[in-house]
Amino acid sequence: MENRHIQEEMWWVSPYNFVDEVRTGLDLPKKVEIHDATLRDGEQTPGVVFRKDDKVRIAQKLDEVGIERIEAGMPAVSDEDFAAIKEITRLGLNAKIYAFARAMAVDIDKAVECGCHGVVIEIPIGYPKLAYQFKWTWEDVLRKSVDCINHAKKRNLHTVYFPYDTTRAREEDLTNLLTGLMNDAPPDSIGVIDTMGCALPEAVKYLVRKVKKLTGLPIEIHTHNDFGMGVATELAAVAAGAEVVHSCVNGLGERTGNAALEELMVGLHILLGMNKPYRFDKLIELSELVSGLSGMNLANNKPVVGRGNYIRESGIGIDLVMTKPLAMFATAPRFTGREAEIVLGKKSGKASITYMLEKMGIKDVGDERVTELLKMVKEKGTEKKGLLSPAEVREIIKP
Repeated sequence: MENRHIQEEMWWVSPYNFVDEVRTGLDLPKKVEIHDATLRDGEQTPGVVFRKDDKVRIAQKLDEVGIERIEAGMPAVSDEDFAAIKEITRLGLNAKIYAFARAMAVDIDKAVECGCHGVVIEIPIGYPKLAYQFKWTWEDVLRKSVDCINHAKKRNLHTVYFPYDTTRAREEDLTNLLTGLMNDAPPDSIGVIDTMGCALPEAVKYLVRKVKKLTGLPIEIHTHNDFGMGVATELAAVAAGAEVVHSCVNGLGERTGNAALEELMVGLHILLGMNKPYRFDKLIELSELVSGLSGMNLANNKPVVGRGNYIRESGIGIDLVMTKPLAMFATAPRFTGREAEIVLGKKSGKASITYMLEKMGIKDVGDERVTELLKMVKEKGTEKKGLLSPAEVREIIKP
């Protein structure tokens, strides 16, 4: 791992990520898979609706990027959702296709009818949910879970147990539930679910280790972003041994959204050094497809896929943006199929003007003229409270 922080001029991250004192504190699993829930949890974003053809297109692009598992939807929601999941299972994708289900045999049977490889069985365990929403005890949850898990296993489905709101469960409830499950109906994997996005990374690590110790099963982590830590908590879970991370493209999802797929991909590959064979150069295509179909526009500075991530207005370091981009960015623009861009505005400097002159083929401009042009650019940028358009640049910098 000696030079893992630098890779073929594609990224240059902190070398302290890879010092022995840091690495020995990580309990990384041998393999981590991404389970993308854009077609189910992503569609739960208020106002977002994916039609059947939309879901098929997104599933195909997820597969092209190299995502290992796709949660294609919840068959019980509607006939169209059922048909979409069935169509996706027939595409012959490399990704394994999962359905989302309530702890009910009818939902399990629908997943089988759709031809799914696996099923994610949801049931609450968070104490606020049990006490105020469902009026259940942990014994009720266990009773409802056992028959459903056993039914799914009998139907030859890979069974993911999804006790949601895990991070707000009473510890004794969680312990009793999982102990009972392992006695009566062990699933194939267990989810640690931060439904309200309210757990610290260290708390998630604690839960991952606890659940793994109680069950000995693979652990899946599913988080939301209410405190802005969705991706951080999932990477923390992996550092504690979780084998599957759940995501949504562009961070779609209820309220503040789920852990963003594109950020998780880059975090696993670069920051944790797991050498994932994803098509990072296809991320922009995937992001733009989902943005267009969902109607949810991205922030210009959205991590990994934002349009403004490699744009430089400040005059400091302008020459390095094009010649030595890793002096100015942690990842090279071409890592995700982008190009760096220099723009003019209030924060530009002389180097910015010189660069733009050369780009426009204008030579032999003296320092006095550069200073004059910079003054005009700064005034225009200040006046319009934004960047200059190409037309405005041409109007100011004309031969």
